[in-house]
Amino acid sequence: MNILLVGSGGREHALAWKIAASPLLGRLVIAPGNPGMAALGELRAIKATDVPALVALAKEIAADLVVIGPEVAVEAGLADALAEVSIPCFGPTAFAGQLESSKAFTKAFCDRHNLPTSAYGVFEDAAAAKAALSGFKPPYVIKADGLAAGKGVVIAEDRATAEAAIDDTLGGRFGMAGARVVIEEFLVGEIGSLFALCDGKTSILFGGAQDHKRAYDNEQGPNTGGMGTYSPAPVFTDELMDLTRERLAERAFAGIAAEGAPYRGVLFVELIATADGPKLVEFNVRFGDPECQVLMLRLESDLVPYLLACATGTLGQMPPPVWRDEAAVCVVIAAEGYPDAPKTGAAIAGADQDFGPDVMVFHAGTTRDADGTLRASGGRVLNVCARGATLQAARDKAYAAVAEIDLPGGFHRRDIGWRVLGKPT
Repeated sequence: MNILLVGSGGREHALAWKIAASPLLGRLVIAPGNPGMAALGELRAIKATDVPALVALAKEIAADLVVIGPEVAVEAGLADALAEVSIPCFGPTAFAGQLESSKAFTKAFCDRHNLPTSAYGVFEDAAAAKAALSGFKPPYVIKADGLAAGKGVVIAEDRATAEAAIDDTLGGRFGMAGARVVIEEFLVGEIGSLFALCDGKTSILFGGAQDHKRAYDNEQGPNTGGMGTYSPAPVFTDELMDLTRERLAERAFAGIAAEGAPYRGVLFVELIATADGPKLVEFNVRFGDPECQVLMLRLESDLVPYLLACATGTLGQMPPPVWRDEAAVCVVIAAEGYPDAPKTGAAIAGADQDFGPDVMVFHAGTTRDADGTLRASGGRVLNVCARGATLQAARDKAYAAVAEIDLPGGFHRRDIGWRVLGKPT
């Protein structure tokens, strides 16, 4: 098979690593890719949002399958454009992609299709949004409506902070993503990330993980795109997974199909396990980042047949995926200043070494100079991931590898997996 993978981050590096291991693969082209992916396929310098160029590239390589990594390519309508030229695509249409690209759309969608979620309000006017805070109890959840790379969420402990977040969002901090602000009820419970595949009519669960959103240890600091993950997560009991599939994933797939946009791809269900059962925090219309990284380390099955089945409507013919018994942990090394103003350009040492078969360093925001020097080019720079017989063993391997990598000014959390393993002393 000839496969085009779209994207350039750690999630796409993990997907490329897993796709490259498939015996079904003939040629892998990655656009735009990153230095860590160069050994796995051919890189083409085409942005994930350049739909005409990506469609032309898919035609050029006679792609049997296009795999969309980032949400921005979904929002740009890549799947729609590929459908027009009959090229199979793993990734939903732009309409279905509103389940991530607009939190206001998703909240109204939940109302229409009876998906349990938090109470909310949607506002375009700061004064109206601030007045509405009286209908909520602190802490207040303030979100930019659109795509903000995981950084458009503020959990405000008091009203003054909430009002400042409203001004910040509607004042242009997130561009058009902040044209509307969503205020949500704060829900109490443990948050987890569950994944489900769908081919437009049939769906299956496809693993779970837990993320760490806050920038610093002990859940301190601003929200980020994710500072680390682990899988499996004990929060996902059989009962919780069954309820999440029934009340959230299957209702979402049925609802979006009823609205004329059958879902083809992966749906990321971020849920909170409340006393009343699982409730939706938000949907993402792609594999999580960095959740994808730990899923790929644990997936024993060949990934490619599942991607192709979603794109071609044959998921019902697939057996359940097989997962390794080992646990996996991902630790994000971020640039100084992340998430607000990450400093780029620092030279990275130690990331290119061979850490053994159970450790992978996925590139998330890097470039490479002509002389081979690896440099930071984004906020989240490297994803250091490891497998182990236990979660503790996996975490130990990951942190041992982190200790051998030098990113001047960079930082990472030291407590990934604390909900299971406890906080470090």
